[in-house]
Amino acid sequence: MSEQVLRLGIPAGSLQEATVKLFQKAGYNIKISSRSYYPTIDDVEIECLLIRAQEMARYVGQGILDAGITGYDWISESGADVHEVCELVFSKVSRGPVRWVLCVPNDSPVQSVKDLEGKRIATEAIGLTNSYLKKHGVTATVEFSWGATEVKPPKLADAIVEVTETGSSLRANDLRIVDEILQSTTRLIANKESMADPWKENKLANISMMLKSCLAAEGKVGLMMNVPKDDLTDVLAVLPALQRPTVSALSSPDWVAINTILAETVVRTIVPKLKSLGVKGIVEYGINKIID
Repeated sequence: MSEQVLRLGIPAGSLQEATVKLFQKAGYNIKISSRSYYPTIDDVEIECLLIRAQEMARYVGQGILDAGITGYDWISESGADVHEVCELVFSKVSRGPVRWVLCVPNDSPVQSVKDLEGKRIATEAIGLTNSYLKKHGVTATVEFSWGATEVKPPKLADAIVEVTETGSSLRANDLRIVDEILQSTTRLIANKESMADPWKENKLANISMMLKSCLAAEGKVGLMMNVPKDDLTDVLAVLPALQRPTVSALSSPDWVAINTILAETVVRTIVPKLKSLGVKGIVEYGINKIID
């Protein structure tokens, strides 16, 4: 065991699998046992603890954990005083933000938050909901929901505040969105006293760099090719690049090599154009990390 250890919270629940996969891409292999709340990781300087994302910010703020992965929504909900190391735009389904929305049954007369004066709202995010109602000058009863929130209207609640990525669960339960309360992405957060420790600050900076490099590489591929020197200007004009393509000399003075990074989705349209310009030896390869 290393003399210096970073206590890192891994989110249990919906973010768990996506978090473990992201760390694996970054070079950290985390193994979680169904019988233990202490995942193993192939880094002797990190000690992992499996914690619900809803509680992560509180434990990080209290210094029980040095750092953890959780959503901006749960940081806001807890009110914990933590340091945000970086934003990591990933979730359990997509690579976009999740949304907390105010919903009512499709046949409800409610058209805006103002119509919920004196009504009952079920949600897991009590703090977020109360702050939202206060902002709009509405007084309503906000009750904590222990799950299956979508099924509570209209008998158990007049409205709900629920998190969604695709909206499919809301539609399946005949609910419509009245308003969006908050957009949330995943964050790597740290205890402020831990950040004052140079070793821990550096360790977290390195972890942050590696995680962000994996997210930056998603959907990107590398493209290598040999280009006639006389056609180089025309090729560069149609070739998108992360910054600027790398152009290298070849043994033949009439040809150059180009290496570039681009979105995978554009390859199918770019390659035919390159071929028509006389480009040869086109090779596409995968990208695991992009570090600026």
